[in-house]
Amino acid sequence: MQVVLFQPEIPPNTGSIARLCAATLTPLHLIEPLGFKIDDKHLKRAGLDYWKFVDLRVHKSWDDFIRKSTAKRLLYISKRAVKSYTSVHYEENDYLVFGPETQGLPQQLLDENSAHSFCIPMAGHGVRSLNLSNAVSIVLYEGLRQLGRA
Repeated sequence: MQVVLFQPEIPPNTGSIARLCAATLTPLHLIEPLGFKIDDKHLKRAGLDYWKFVDLRVHKSWDDFIRKSTAKRLLYISKRAVKSYTSVHYEENDYLVFGPETQGLPQQLLDENSAHSFCIPMAGHGVRSLNLSNAVSIVLYEGLRQLGRA
C-alpha cells in the first residue's frame, strides 16, 4: 500500500503522516503544489528524526503522479464520499489518496472515481472533518490489518 497526499497544506500533518509511513514501511507521495517547503522546520519537527526512513516521492502535479504511478487501484478518501472505508477489500498495491486539509479532494476527481471513493463515517454532526493525519492513520491501518500486516 502507498499513501498519496494531494496538495497538502499543513506541515505538522504531513510530518506526522511521514512518521506513520516510516513506522509502517509505507511509501509516501506528495503532489505539488505543497502549502510549505519540504525543509520547513515544522514539517521536520513533526516527522522527528524519522525522515531518513521514509520512502518519499514528490510529484510536480497530479498528471505527473499518474504518469509515474504503478498503482493498480487508487482509493480516494473524502468526507464527501458515500461508502465507508471499511467496505473496501484492500490489496497490496492500493494507493490511498487524501486531499488538502482545507478543501479535500477536488469534486471532479471524486465524481470521476465515485466507485473508488470512500469516507470515514462520523456520528458527530458538529464536526466538519477529521484531522488529515488521523484520517490517514485510520484508513492505512485498516488496510494493513486486512493484509495481515498490522
